[in-house]
Amino acid sequence: MVTENSQRLVADVEHELSNLFRRSRSAQMMMARRVHPEMDAAGYALISQIEFGTASGRAGVRASDVAQALGLDKSTVSRGLSQLETLGLIERVGDPDDGRARLLRLTETGAERFGAMRIQRQAEFRAILDRWETPDLAALARLLARLNLDLS
Repeated sequence: MVTENSQRLVADVEHELSNLFRRSRSAQMMMARRVHPEMDAAGYALISQIEFGTASGRAGVRASDVAQALGLDKSTVSRGLSQLETLGLIERVGDPDDGRARLLRLTETGAERFGAMRIQRQAEFRAILDRWETPDLAALARLLARLNLDLS
């Protein structure tokens, strides 16, 4: 049953998520600039997905997989990947499982810059979240996971 209180709580959650998303977009732009001064927020999303896809030791990721993971059109992703390649942050390599296909991976420079940015970002998060009680962190992680699952 929808009550006035539940409607107010939903409005509060929506407001706080809007604030979080706005801050996230701003932070994404700042993180992109830390990786490369000419990289934009869209490039940051792409390079993050490529890094995530190769973190398990895979040779690289397909552009179509990056597009699917981000929910973007292949042509949009292709333009962004071209920019990242021009900036020297990613490279295209042959797929060891399919000689016809090309995979994306970070260049040495891209990996170094992205890694340095990630270390700095994690230190910033740690500085904020170290002030939180363990049960609050556990609740936040659990509830964010639940929200992400429900949104998918």
